[in-house]
Amino acid sequence: MATRPAQTEPDLTGDTRVPAPSYKYIQFDVVDSIARLTLSHAPHNVLTVPMMKEMAEAIESLNGRADVKAILLQSSQQAFSAGISLEDSRPDRVFQTLDAFTRVFQAMVDISKPVVVVVNGPAIGAGSELVGFADVVLATPKAKFAQPEVKLGVFPPFAAVMLPQLIGTKKTYELILTGEALSAEEALNFGFVNKVVPEADLQKHVDALIARIGEFSGPVLEVTKRVISSSIGRPLKEAMKTSQDLYLNELMNLEDVQEGLRAVIEKRKPVWKNK
Repeated sequence: MATRPAQTEPDLTGDTRVPAPSYKYIQFDVVDSIARLTLSHAPHNVLTVPMMKEMAEAIESLNGRADVKAILLQSSQQAFSAGISLEDSRPDRVFQTLDAFTRVFQAMVDISKPVVVVVNGPAIGAGSELVGFADVVLATPKAKFAQPEVKLGVFPPFAAVMLPQLIGTKKTYELILTGEALSAEEALNFGFVNKVVPEADLQKHVDALIARIGEFSGPVLEVTKRVISSSIGRPLKEAMKTSQDLYLNELMNLEDVQEGLRAVIEKRKPVWKNK
């Protein structure tokens, strides 16, 4: 099993970089408070059990990391992900596959850090479901999203539950029962992605978004994400009670809250302690 990342040390360029574990199917490191997880299983980022175990371990390793403010999930291949491998979809292996699959998505749901996903190619099957668990999605016109499992005689276990909340019931039925794909623009119109940008400008938009998130206090971002995620699907009264509890009992205990208020009064940029 790969070792956990070592303690942060500054390099000569001023970047803050954490030595990453050695993985076979992903690239993973932390630079300037952003954890970058890159799918790197050539040629199509087919999700195998070993690859999904690496992804889950990388995300889980960030729990409790005060120096990490967000996670950037992207691909080094032309496809974002072609989904679960046919080998791992066989009936005699599907239990193990679903277990690994669930661990990845549970890690994305449980992590209190914002997850930004960049899609510059097809996201198919489990690859599309992976995108659905992101907090913010940037895409290019080359992106497309499909749940073609019906063509293989199965159904997408996560998309069937998650998509109605994201894109609505009628469109979910259409996508899953026909296996047809959403274009990037259609995904934008249905709220499945946040923004569609030209491929030539993608890196500029990614850098700007990450820089913007990096300006803020890590613990404040974490509490904020927890409030939003905990409210989904709950009655308004219950969600408001949880929000108030977190605001009073966790947010107000952070040193960064006091620093933020002082900075406004003193008309200066806050200096976050991330605690």
